[in-house]
Amino acid sequence: MQKVILAGGSGFIGRALAKRFLAQGDRVAVLGRGSTGPGPQVEFIHWDGKTPGDWAQSLEGADLLVNLAGKSVDCRYNEKNKKAILDSRVEPTRVLGEAVGRSKNPPKLWVNLSTATIYRHAEDRPMDDETGEIGSGFSVNVATAWEKAFFDSITPRTRKAALRAAIVLGEGGGVWSPLKTLVRLGLGGPQGNGRQMFSWIHEEDLFGIIRFLQVREDMSGAVNAAAPHPLPNRELMAAFRKALHRPFGLPTPAWLLEIGAFLIRTETELLLKSRWVLSTRLEKASYRFRHPDLRSTLAGLA
Repeated sequence: MQKVILAGGSGFIGRALAKRFLAQGDRVAVLGRGSTGPGPQVEFIHWDGKTPGDWAQSLEGADLLVNLAGKSVDCRYNEKNKKAILDSRVEPTRVLGEAVGRSKNPPKLWVNLSTATIYRHAEDRPMDDETGEIGSGFSVNVATAWEKAFFDSITPRTRKAALRAAIVLGEGGGVWSPLKTLVRLGLGGPQGNGRQMFSWIHEEDLFGIIRFLQVREDMSGAVNAAAPHPLPNRELMAAFRKALHRPFGLPTPAWLLEIGAFLIRTETELLLKSRWVLSTRLEKASYRFRHPDLRSTLAGLA
């Protein structure tokens, strides 16, 4: 039995991870800002994600700390939301770093969720965790500030890894739900020019990678978490249509996506940015992906 702490673990990814840790017999606690955690078997500890408090005692003797805290980016990037997106990532990471640094018996490993969006829009070549080029813009600025807060924290007795995760697919939420809705409404054709790459990872592999990092004590720093076979958007949407038994789907040009995003109060970056990301460090370390192929993955989710 291991002691696992999930900071900000009440959302889709937190629930998926907690379920798998519990299935392996681990003891799981969630640090959250609400009043309840992801399930009755999980200990829920209230924190505000900003200030030190009694919650820090939960870190003592932990085998693993996973930080998932952060406001959803499914919103318009106005100044209020931009500040909330940034602060909700940087502040919890900073205060966790202070707590870990003060712990008498700190967590052995701290995995901080980051994002593959940190890399530039790439249609020419893949971005891996050895030669990938950092991009520019608001989302990249958030990612770099997030990782800076993480790596700047002084935690000499805790190994740290920033998991640059691609878009997470799973039954409980993530991008699967909105794209499934688009396809069922007949809008399952290419988006924009259809050439932008889609990198993804199944929730089970996200869990598997975290477990793998626990065993591979030589691994730390930034680690990409992306399945080995990304697809261009045109093939992505064809795979969604096949999984959902929809023979056709109308294409959506970029200008129409912009109008739709404005109406539903979100941004088009999720669909139009080309995320071509590979997990070179994991593959060199012989991590074996459980879900390497998107088509079979979608068939399993449908």
